[in-house]
Amino acid sequence: MKILLVEDDKALAEGLATSLRDAGLLVEVAADGRTADFQVSTERYDAVVLDLGLPDGNGTQWLSGWREQGIDLPVLILTARERWSDKAAGFSAGADDYVTKPFETAEILFRLRALVRRAHGHAHPVIRVGDIALDTHAAQVTRSGMPVALTAQEFRLLSHLIHAAPRVVSRTELSEHVYDGDQEPDSNVIDVQVSRLRRKLGSSTIETIRGQGYRMAGGEPA
Repeated sequence: MKILLVEDDKALAEGLATSLRDAGLLVEVAADGRTADFQVSTERYDAVVLDLGLPDGNGTQWLSGWREQGIDLPVLILTARERWSDKAAGFSAGADDYVTKPFETAEILFRLRALVRRAHGHAHPVIRVGDIALDTHAAQVTRSGMPVALTAQEFRLLSHLIHAAPRVVSRTELSEHVYDGDQEPDSNVIDVQVSRLRRKLGSSTIETIRGQGYRMAGGEPA
């Protein structure tokens, strides 16, 4: 899962970003709306955590602009403002969820995972494809009920494939959601990760669609 955190409080942004990274998420930080606007227009994210009180305008103004541009990724508003009018303005601008400061990092993590899951059409926290199950709350994968040990990159890659199933996912898209923006992975690194996942999950678990990318085998997700 790749997240953009838009927060001008440096200490808070660094603390939250570190906690989310420790939980296995990819996190990029923008300190103002203009930077965030450029990033959501040029990169792919699974969700945005957006502060309302930015130095170059209210967060709802930037959010409204993204929605007008057709940028429909999930947005979680994070702010110290507790008035209902502020919350209503955020939802009216296109926010998907809202958390007030102070907050528990675990709550942010649960809400982000739920937003991304629902954005892919999954209501239940456990997504199953064949005999593979992804518990989005616990961030765990099982095969036929048995836990599977995965590296952070393997987990992010498999999670993205499972969320997207049965859609075919290109290598470029996988690379964007598995690696940090400042990393330049080798051209075959995705193929290597998929090979490792096949050894752990079964050779037929992930299909290669020639010229297009990869997809989960085993039918529709449940």
